[in-house]
Amino acid sequence: MPNFLIRYVHFVEKWNERIGRVAMYLLFALMAVLLWGAISRAAWHPQIWTDEMGQFLLAGYFMLGGAYALQMGSAVRMDVFYSSWSTRTKAMVDAVTIFALLFYLGVLLWGGVESTAYALEYGERKSGMWRPYMAPVKMVMCFGILMMLAQCSAFFLRDVAKLRGQEI
Repeated sequence: MPNFLIRYVHFVEKWNERIGRVAMYLLFALMAVLLWGAISRAAWHPQIWTDEMGQFLLAGYFMLGGAYALQMGSAVRMDVFYSSWSTRTKAMVDAVTIFALLFYLGVLLWGGVESTAYALEYGERKSGMWRPYMAPVKMVMCFGILMMLAQCSAFFLRDVAKLRGQEI
C-alpha cells in the first residue's frame, strides 16, 4: 500500500476521532438548553428558542459523531454469519459492501449540498416563533456526511490492505 494512502487513513481516523470526541460534549450543551427550557416553562415565561436549539444541537451531535461511531464499530451489523468468518473473508465482504454505503452517503451529500445552497440563497428559516436560519445546521449536516464518506473510504483502504496481506 503506498505511503500516501496509509497517511490518508491515519489522518482521516485521527481527524474523525477528534471531531467525534468534541461532538460528545454537545450532549451536555443539549442537556443545558433543555433544562433551561424546562425551568423557564415552569418558573416564568417559556423561552421560544430552546426546543429548536435542542433539535439543532441533537442534529449536530448525531451528524458529527457519526463517523466516530463508525470508526469505533458502534454501527449495527448483522452478525449471523459475519462473526464466524475469517479476517480475510470479512475484509473481502466489507470491501464489496462498502460501495452501497458510499453510494447512500453520496446521494445524501448531494441532497444536503443542494438543500444548503437553497438555504443560503433564499435565507431559509425554520417555521415557528423563533424562526432560526437553517443554513448553519445544514452545513453541519454536510460536513458530518463528508466525514462519514472519508471514514468509509479509510475502511475500504484498510480492507484492501488486509486482502493484500498488510495491516494499516
